[in-house]
Amino acid sequence: MTGGNESEDGQKDGAAGGASAGVGGGSLQGGAVGFQAEELAPRREIFAWAMFDFANSSYTTVVTTAIFNQYFVGTICQGMSAADATVKLTTALGVSNLLVVLSAPLIGALADASGRKKLLLFLATALCVAATALLSLMHRGDVLPAMLLFIVSSFAFGSTEYLIAAFLPELAPREKMGKISALGWTLGYVGGLCVLALCHVYVSWAQKQGQQAFQYVPMILLGVSAVFAISAAPTFIWLRERSLGQAGAGRSLVAVIGQSFKRVGDTISGARRYRDLFVFLISLFAFSCGSTTVVAMAAVYAGQVMGFSTSETIAMIMLVNVAAAGGAFGLGLLQDRIGSVRTLMLALLLWVVAIAMAFVAHDKVVFWLAATIMGAAMGATGAAARALVGQLSPSGQAAEFFGLWGLTVKLAAVVGPISYGQITALSGGNYRLALLSTLGFFLSGLVAIFFVNEKRGRQLAENSTRH
Repeated sequence: MTGGNESEDGQKDGAAGGASAGVGGGSLQGGAVGFQAEELAPRREIFAWAMFDFANSSYTTVVTTAIFNQYFVGTICQGMSAADATVKLTTALGVSNLLVVLSAPLIGALADASGRKKLLLFLATALCVAATALLSLMHRGDVLPAMLLFIVSSFAFGSTEYLIAAFLPELAPREKMGKISALGWTLGYVGGLCVLALCHVYVSWAQKQGQQAFQYVPMILLGVSAVFAISAAPTFIWLRERSLGQAGAGRSLVAVIGQSFKRVGDTISGARRYRDLFVFLISLFAFSCGSTTVVAMAAVYAGQVMGFSTSETIAMIMLVNVAAAGGAFGLGLLQDRIGSVRTLMLALLLWVVAIAMAFVAHDKVVFWLAATIMGAAMGATGAAARALVGQLSPSGQAAEFFGLWGLTVKLAAVVGPISYGQITALSGGNYRLALLSTLGFFLSGLVAIFFVNEKRGRQLAENSTRH
């Protein structure tokens, strides 16, 4: 991978394309930062962009959802109570996401100003891959170093999310962002499903050989690192960077960095001028408090409350990924027909139903059904939310506002999991009560989304782009 050189070439090609109806057919505003596609980019580039969702899904499904979190609570923290181990896990999650919250606006502004989103994406990806590989060295009692490595890998992963998303306006016009976003989200769940299937086969084989978690989980973590690196390769080979950036327009990098600090404040205050985008970010924060908590704690809840074995947990997460792929693709197509806001309303209603079912579930069949509905809701909310940010953002500030999207989701990932961990601890290990708290987050998000006028917000973004 030669992310840096390709990034520079991409800037030049993108600038030429913007000025003269090149690939993507976009335009640069004021010769500076933004590039908004007027037609779809080549299929190879769209595939390369979507493949990053396939790549990073290996991290989310294994490290933060299905295997490592349960391994951390049950093996690395062996000897502690489940409640205390859960608090440590949720604390590590909270710290990592807080780091993303603090850095996302600056990194997003720097990406726009320098025109080097691809280079920053490459560095964040490399850090996540390396830290995940080092997690394979963690065993029973290595609580603090495991927490630190988990924080680093999760922070790097969180940074890749909004950096890859910021390429979306360069690949598709606003009216087609829903389909392209849904494609990436769907491919991501397919990737997660493939990785989990391989993990399921390996875990079943390892357990038949008499191996325990401390023997087979480290090998899984190494495998995840390899899958992430290999699957992300097409992104860094084929995806072009079309925005020129202020540095490419003749400004020194030092000047760009200095300007970036100013733009952080401008971005936050600027978001308030886009009323519907601002209200949506409030809704996004609320329902993301719930969804990030469910994703992080699903395997732990299944093991501690429902009595799921490792193999059953992996099988459940596989089913969730199938449902999520269906939800992302199905409602993603519906999204371009009925709008992103209405799609999100439907998805949030599914979340409410699923959480209520999981709370009352006392047998595995009901819990399996609840998990399936959660998967469909998760895929739909993810794809619709990402597309809506792109639709409500002026093209010249895409990376900045996607940075705010990342900031909002990660701030929710601080509040949600830590709330869950504290409720679990204060209630003496009552995981059901902690799960019920997420229902309030989804209901709050549903109420807030009613105040978003999608048509008005898109028109304001388009008018701002033209000016």
